[in-house]
Amino acid sequence: SEKQVIDAVLESLASEDKRFWRRADEYWNARGGSYTDGGAFLFDVRPTDNGGSELVMTNKFGDVVDTHPNGDCKLMPAADESPLELAKMDSNLAHFAVLEALPHMDWSEALATLEAIEANSANAGREWVWDLLTRLLDRRYDTGGLRRSLWLDFVEAALTRTLASATHEPCDGFVGQRTLGHRPEPASDSQRIVIDARPYPQEGTESLALEMVSLNHAGWKRFVLLHCRGHRFIGNGFGPDTSDVRIDVFGAIGDYLGSGSDGMKVHMHGNAQDQVAQIHKSGELVVHGDVGQCYGYGAKGGRLFVQGNAAGRPMINAVGSPKLVINGTALDYLAESFMAGDPLDGGGFVIINGMRFDERGEPEALETPYPGGNLFSLASGGAIYVRDPHERLSDSQLNGGAFTDMTEEDWAVVEPMLRRNEEHFGIPLQRLLTVEGELMSPAEVYRKIIPVKSKTLHAEAAWAGHHD
Repeated sequence: SEKQVIDAVLESLASEDKRFWRRADEYWNARGGSYTDGGAFLFDVRPTDNGGSELVMTNKFGDVVDTHPNGDCKLMPAADESPLELAKMDSNLAHFAVLEALPHMDWSEALATLEAIEANSANAGREWVWDLLTRLLDRRYDTGGLRRSLWLDFVEAALTRTLASATHEPCDGFVGQRTLGHRPEPASDSQRIVIDARPYPQEGTESLALEMVSLNHAGWKRFVLLHCRGHRFIGNGFGPDTSDVRIDVFGAIGDYLGSGSDGMKVHMHGNAQDQVAQIHKSGELVVHGDVGQCYGYGAKGGRLFVQGNAAGRPMINAVGSPKLVINGTALDYLAESFMAGDPLDGGGFVIINGMRFDERGEPEALETPYPGGNLFSLASGGAIYVRDPHERLSDSQLNGGAFTDMTEEDWAVVEPMLRRNEEHFGIPLQRLLTVEGELMSPAEVYRKIIPVKSKTLHAEAAWAGHHD
């Protein structure tokens, strides 16, 4: 996909030239027909006043897209020691200590802090480093004067080194796969096997996906995948009842992540690709970034969470009881042909929060919670709950759906998903219910959309009840 190409180019540049690093400042998730973001871009090289040249990017409306993100990327050597004494803190307290201090750090202090975290694995163990660095990698927060993308590149590198060292120095929590096909016996059900994805083909009979199935048959239940490069079908083929399996993925994953899952937990620590969670039966799939096309295609159950945006046709043809939270937006055809029953009676639903993060990592509302059309097109069951306190969505964007009242019964099924969403991404439920500084009721913030047929049936049921 396009993102995999971008990541591959950046990784190649970073390996040859220290002026580059492996992460882009921003990945644009857009559609060409959108009236809010343009989707298509024009690039121009223009002369500057000092005799140089500047690359200028505009969208299709002619609006300049800022290609000069905030934050310093001029590195300096790490300080002799970190300004924080993290070694004796638990990982949760250490996380908050870093978040509080980071906006005031320069690069020498920030790099020294990462070195101290990495070195503390010798005393506190890899689990401590894992807990702290995965949160620093996944969450959105204020990085002060540091370029965010470069800081995250260093965080991921420190985490990768810590995990990769388990290949030659295993511990109770982690053991690394030494060579292709190396299948050590797990010391416990909680021990993670760390796998470098690079030697494995992206698909086929020798693929990483099938190697994971073999490792699961050998007793492994917890997997950490490093350096993924378009590897497909991860988490597929494990069979029924996999509630004891967890997979953590790092890198540029390929299509069909977590498809066909029956109970497993999957965390994608970054952006995911197309066909994620296809025919997902049960379990939990968490994407700490954006997802591609057809997320949750034909899903039948489980809980799905996306920190950012989804591309076109998420949850198309879903049935049963799948539940999805998208904290950003979806681009078009959300929940097309959705057939997920009654959300108030165990059926499925989608929550769209319509949020993004500002430069300080604070959530803020998008211009509109849903920029496309064909919302709930041809749906016959389920519901969509949209954070839309200013009622910017219009009937013209619906195709087979209709707005209806948000009730206390609706909030009873929505609230647990939003609280779980807060646990995964650190997006406070109270913040979602706050509009222009004022805490409001759920019915004032969220709007419910149901299939037109369903609305008609509800009206008929009410009429029949009134005349009994």
